[in-house]
Amino acid sequence: MKLLARLALSAAIPLFVSEAAFAGGLAGAPAPFDKGGVKIALISYISAGDFFQAYQAGAEAQAKSLDIDLRVFPGRQDAAEQREQVLQAINLGVSAIVIDHGLPESLGDVAQQALDKGIKVVAFDVNLNNPKIPQVEQSDHELAQLALDQAVKDNGKSFKAGYAYVAGFAPLDRRNEVWDKFRSENSGIVEKARFGVVNDTTATSTADQAKAVLSANPDISVVFAPYDEFARGVKLAASDLGIAKKLKIYSADVSTADIQEIIEDGSPWVATVATNPAVVGAVSVRAAALQVAGEDVPHQITVKPALLTQESLRAAGVKTIEDLAQKVPAFSTSDAATASWIPDRLF
Repeated sequence: MKLLARLALSAAIPLFVSEAAFAGGLAGAPAPFDKGGVKIALISYISAGDFFQAYQAGAEAQAKSLDIDLRVFPGRQDAAEQREQVLQAINLGVSAIVIDHGLPESLGDVAQQALDKGIKVVAFDVNLNNPKIPQVEQSDHELAQLALDQAVKDNGKSFKAGYAYVAGFAPLDRRNEVWDKFRSENSGIVEKARFGVVNDTTATSTADQAKAVLSANPDISVVFAPYDEFARGVKLAASDLGIAKKLKIYSADVSTADIQEIIEDGSPWVATVATNPAVVGAVSVRAAALQVAGEDVPHQITVKPALLTQESLRAAGVKTIEDLAQKVPAFSTSDAATASWIPDRLF
């Protein structure tokens, strides 16, 4: 895996520093934010893909508004490297660490090392099973339920389904709990195949698997793909196989690229359920800032999602995330993890 070589390379790459760092602090904020330049690290497991890029952009925007010196460590889908990055952040003397996705078994002990040194830790979509670490999530149960309710509304309670899922990732595992319960309550809905992969080419790798699944199971009419990169892969497979007109895809998460694929003529991707990833990134940084300021933060921090159907997006003329934020105001802000001194309208 040439881990040492990659670690050496990553150490040589300058880390992102918020443009507002050291600008003199935030008027009316509690210490240490009244002075500015508070160091916070954002350590991701995955950086590729529109969702994660938007999440990072939201985190950076919130950091800038708070005069935070934000150090961003790029994710490369490498558990050992992410673990090493947490240790690097500890050595940098940051005040807080935001851990974005990852594998709990490789992060639990290093996250505890950070806590032992007085560093605050926030986790987004990775369950570190630590009462001292607030968990930011997108209400994954609600995301999955809204998508599946729409699938029933469109297709009835009897259909053959494909299901894209990879175990071991907290948001996907939570969405899977809803899928399992949904199937147990709807005996007419049959899971014909389960597939999926998470790597640095998730969409194309999933497309390869989806082609095999859809070719072997021509009676599949619905695919539940509760991650937009999965949905993109299934859509690509359906297009390549020439079966887009006989398939309906229901997903979670959204980006401008997703919207373009959903609203295009003949698209089988008919609905997704999502929060604004930029808002989730901002909430993650706010949770870290509140802890550094000594304020109480709930253990579970939830950003509520919205159902976005192909029909509703077309009718509203939504073509980009910016359109979505303007035409669905709840999509562009959240009252989770905030305080009077924290700017929360960033987009």
